[in-house]
Amino acid sequence: MTPDDLNAKIIGCRRCPRLVEWREQVALEKRKSFADQTYWGRPVPNFGDLRASRLIVGLAPAAHGANRTGRMFTGDRSGDWLYRALHRAGLASQPEATSVHDGLQLIGVAITALVHCAPPDNKPTREEISACQPFLTRSIEMAERKAILCLGSLAWEATLAHFQVRPRIRFGHGVHLPVLGGPQLFASYHPSQQNTFTGRLTEEMLDEVVASFALAGR
Repeated sequence: MTPDDLNAKIIGCRRCPRLVEWREQVALEKRKSFADQTYWGRPVPNFGDLRASRLIVGLAPAAHGANRTGRMFTGDRSGDWLYRALHRAGLASQPEATSVHDGLQLIGVAITALVHCAPPDNKPTREEISACQPFLTRSIEMAERKAILCLGSLAWEATLAHFQVRPRIRFGHGVHLPVLGGPQLFASYHPSQQNTFTGRLTEEMLDEVVASFALAGR
């Protein structure tokens, strides 16, 4: 299976009735500030070259972010934080991500998600995470990974499970785990507004983890 084949399967997925209903409802009702835009309203595919040696695992598309634009972490404040950090670390061609037509390119990294559809309240269920797991597995296995950056505890737990890490290493911002015979795993708080507005995650904290992730294996 090629990266394009995988993305086509992701885009065509309708496995989770709750997520299908929500993503399409949001795409029809829209936010007033985006009323003139056509929402993507489907599962959001992976972004970047899946054959790159580095991979970022997020949680799920934002209802009025990637569910609107059709590209991971594009058009919302979480993406603003992530792409600024990636640009400073040399992993993105520019610090802004506003639309699929903005010219942004990733450099030596790809972005995937635990769940590819926008969930209500940004909270996918365990069943929905399980249904999307095959896509994460394929995404991880598409290349020989040097490093994987997990944004949030759920992404961390799923990545540990994929590599059958025992005992489980507790999630925490800045945790770094080399997998025997595999990639180096990095953990960061998710750049959600819940974390950035409260000061739980600062740009300096995110920069530090992203910089280490960028240098891993070089």
